[in-house]
Amino acid sequence: MPDADRPQELPAGLLTDPEMINACRVRDFARVFRLAKTRAGIYPSMIARRCELTPSRVGEVIAGRRQLLHMDVIERIADGLRIPGHMLGLARRSWETPQALVVTERETPQVPRPEEQAPASLPGPDVDSILALASRSSLSAATLEAFRSSIEDYWRRDDQHGGEALRPAILGQFRHVVGLLKESRPPFIQNGLYGIAAELARLTGWTYFDARQYNQARAYFTEALQLAKEIDDRQFMANVLACMSLQGTYQDKPADSLALVTAAQDQARSALGTTPRVMSMLSIREAFAHAVLGSQASTHAAITEAHRQFEQIQPGDPDPSWVTYFDEPKLIVDTGIAHGRLGEAATAEPLIADALRREDRTNQRARAFHAFWLARTQLDQGKLDQACHTATQALEPASAVASERVSGHLREFYDQLAPHRQEPVALAFEARLREILPPVSGTLHP
Repeated sequence: MPDADRPQELPAGLLTDPEMINACRVRDFARVFRLAKTRAGIYPSMIARRCELTPSRVGEVIAGRRQLLHMDVIERIADGLRIPGHMLGLARRSWETPQALVVTERETPQVPRPEEQAPASLPGPDVDSILALASRSSLSAATLEAFRSSIEDYWRRDDQHGGEALRPAILGQFRHVVGLLKESRPPFIQNGLYGIAAELARLTGWTYFDARQYNQARAYFTEALQLAKEIDDRQFMANVLACMSLQGTYQDKPADSLALVTAAQDQARSALGTTPRVMSMLSIREAFAHAVLGSQASTHAAITEAHRQFEQIQPGDPDPSWVTYFDEPKLIVDTGIAHGRLGEAATAEPLIADALRREDRTNQRARAFHAFWLARTQLDQGKLDQACHTATQALEPASAVASERVSGHLREFYDQLAPHRQEPVALAFEARLREILPPVSGTLHP
């Protein structure tokens, strides 16, 4: 393509504008196109040409009469307007790669685009209209259950493999449900859709949090909070605030973390039917915040409250599905981690070790994460051989799950080995770490 015809990048000021960021995140292309016109001088006819759309279609989008949902169209918009892939929930686009890193490939025969093929094939752009029609179909309680079952499956696969590969599917379903909310439906169905959308937004935020992409995570957690607020689901609002509190401990913002978990507890206490399991989980998150702040008395008090609440759990309690993961092994391991964060390694080690023996072995991320914490408490006590052996055991489940959070912890453990770097056990761990989790630039040094 001649340089004169090559799409120009949007102004940096527009790409970093909160309104543009939000419009791209929710794929509100009416706003995206209007901003491209007013802020970059890219008029609808130019948008149509760049994105391989018809001018009338662009006009309908700007007027709010049409939504663009098909992935092929969204990718063409990203490429035509030079919007970085991550802003639209897409993979990194080929043009984002620095020219020096691009490998020139042999020319291949041109394959006609779907719209250029025989009329018998389905033109890609028309899929938008079909999806819009499908979204107007009637929904039932069974439909809501199907959505909830898919969310449970997403969580299960997230535990086993990580959320990076799942995120496009989760985002697609989230946007589909948000689209369904725009139509008038019976209150039971509408409230159910709001709850499902909130769960999908939280799950999306979690996948970004687990990838250590904290700004994106916070944006989706905030969206989940707003959706739950629409139906006054205070228990779920507490759940989302607890997620944001946990993220605060990772971002070294313990005061924010404590404020968020306190707000979560307030929401849970004000809700009807909040179960002891929910309150126990929230107390443990409070313990994490106090531990990072270094407050021993407050950490111990929160741990005591978590165990007190857990002891009140009765068979048949109406626990929300999102808190059922918080079983006894999880309570025990989180208690150990709270002690570990506080620097009480001798207390933490047996708790984490006991929970590791008892927890679900299919949850690869949890196994790797908890083994890291066990290794850290062992290292804090000077048990170098045990610590390196435990950390090495964590590498296999860590390699099975796409979780930058877990990988980052294991690289942090390597950094903590600095005083012992020449010891045989440390060298063996380093070799295995390099083999299983290839180094990220700047994180591992011989």
